[in-house]
Order: sequence, then structure tokens, then C-alpha cells
Amino acid sequence: MVSVPRCGEPPEHQEGPCRDAYETGEVVRVTDVRQESARWPDYAATATRLGLAGVAGIPMRDGGEVIGALNIYSREPREWSDQDIAVAVVLADVATSYVLNAAKLHDQEQLSDQLQRALESRVVIEQAKGITAHQNTVPADQAYQLMRRHARNNNTSLRVVAEAIVGVGLKV
Repeated sequence: MVSVPRCGEPPEHQEGPCRDAYETGEVVRVTDVRQESARWPDYAATATRLGLAGVAGIPMRDGGEVIGALNIYSREPREWSDQDIAVAVVLADVATSYVLNAAKLHDQEQLSDQLQRALESRVVIEQAKGITAHQNTVPADQAYQLMRRHARNNNTSLRVVAEAIVGVGLKV
């Protein structure tokens, strides 16, 4: 038995047990896909060409929401038993957990990167504010306004202006 997700194909190829399992939220059991050419012509032809016969589409759920589907395959026609499906549901649950955790990790890494960049920006802006306040003998809030005005007038970001003040001695 081979386990391969197949729903990520272009829309014109979205047919078959995986698509039906995703759309209905129900397990789709196919004993012999070669007998399903009227139901899924492209899918049946491709599966047959690849030497597949038995297919079961298993919905992947996050709570009550179907977020995808997993196909399991057999090279021979197969009557999918309740035990086969129970094992496949466990595999789909594991795959779902992996996908969701990977997505959460990616989101957390993105947020962490954004926060790190914001912190770095804030540090250089504060340094530049201090330098500008000292150079112009003005309070820090007025130095900040000078930097903002310079950024606007030059169509650039405040961070770029701050980096130029700190790094190359730009005077505003």
C-alpha cells in the first residue's frame, strides 16, 4: 500500500477519490479505479497508466473542518476493509497534525522575524534620534520629527534615514 496526497493538482485535474473525500468529508472507497472511467475519466486513465487499481480517499480534518484529503493506493483491486480505513484515518490524522503544526511553526517564525526586524529598527532609530538631538541641540521628540520629515521629503523609510545617520553621519 502506498500513501500519496494527490489533491494539489491544477483545477482541471481535480477529480477522483481524493477530491470527492475533500468535498464531501466522507471516506471514498474504490475497489478498482479502472471501473470508474465514467465517474472520473482523467483520474481513472492516469491511475491505470500508473498501475494503480484500488484507491481510498480519506478526509483530513481539523476539528469539524475538512482541510484536505489523503489517498491510499493498491496496485491490485482491493475491497477496503473497515480496519484498512481505520488505519488510513489514523495516518490522515497524523498528516493533518503535521501540516497544521508546520503551518503554525512557519507563522511563528515569520512573526519572530518581523518582531526582530522591528526591534532592530527601533534600536537604530533611537540611536539616530540621540545623534540628531545632540547635533541640532533639540529634544529627542523634535529630533524624531526632523528625521521623519527628512524621510518623507526623500521618499524613503525612517529606518533608512536612521541607518544613514548612524552609519555614515547623515545630518538632518
